Amino acid sequence: MRLKSSIWVAAYVRRCNIEGAFAVVRKRGAEEAGAIFIVVNRLDGTAILYGPAPQTAFTDDTPTDRAFSIVVGREGPAPEADIDARLQKEIRFDPDVWIVESEDRAGRHFLDQVVA
Repeated sequence: MRLKSSIWVAAYVRRCNIEGAFAVVRKRGAEEAGAIFIVVNRLDGTAILYGPAPQTAFTDDTPTDRAFSIVVGREGPAPEADIDARLQKEIRFDPDVWIVESEDRAGRHFLDQVVA
């Protein structure tokens, strides 16, 4: 059983803040199971967008915890306008998504240090 999205997001924001990166919820989604997107803003006009990993990332050996993959910025940080455009598409597709933005010049995402 997975944590509710609202609890997971609260833990993620707290983790970012503990590590010295400012994080804020830009859009609240469905409390129970809304998809979560993480924007890591590099504070130089660029960012990387992480979203739910595709189902192919999960196997019988992989726990059913939340997993993330890069949605925009695979080749390196992308312009913030590209991130915002993709997020607008995601919101049109599913209005119950969560969007969390953290600001870190080093681009740290902390996704490997969050409660599962």
